[in-house]
Amino acid sequence: MTDERDALRQFVAYHQSAYFAVAYGLTDEQARATPTASSLSIGALIKHATGMQRSWMSRVAAAPAAPAADSRTGEERAREYQDEYVLRHDESLSGALEAFAAQNAETLRLLESADLDAAVPVPRDAPWFPADVDAWTVRWVFHHVINELARHAGHADIIRESIDGATMYELIAGFEGWEPTAWLAPWRPGATA
Repeated sequence: MTDERDALRQFVAYHQSAYFAVAYGLTDEQARATPTASSLSIGALIKHATGMQRSWMSRVAAAPAAPAADSRTGEERAREYQDEYVLRHDESLSGALEAFAAQNAETLRLLESADLDAAVPVPRDAPWFPADVDAWTVRWVFHHVINELARHAGHADIIRESIDGATMYELIAGFEGWEPTAWLAPWRPGATA
């Protein structure tokens, strides 16, 4: 890593890449599966990671101003937010991954040019944002995005292992086409642990 921006870029890209590995070889139905006590699925986590980045990047792009006001009702915004937590039957895993890849590219593009010290006004439209903080920096936002990506990739790891026993290293090896070693056999579609 050459500097702070490069470190942020590498960590964001690393955590973005986990979603492609954890989804490797899944069918749409498996991507919708909720095999744990949670109601989350891998497809839903991919959709949420896409929406989370989109939301924060709209704030980064507008900084130090707030993004344009959303003219939709609170009910409409709440429905969209809830929709991030399900891969509907009219949606596909490949479509969710395409949207995720496009948003990943936009996130990394903004990271290249954003003023890391610019103020990002704290959103006031959701109850989980602190009322006693007026703004965070763009730097804070990118650290928050890294945290969100990592947290939800961990959720996806557990869900994936519950589906077919596949774990992250073997999924990365399979997704990236690594050669088998004494340490690790790349996961292949159709395989079970």
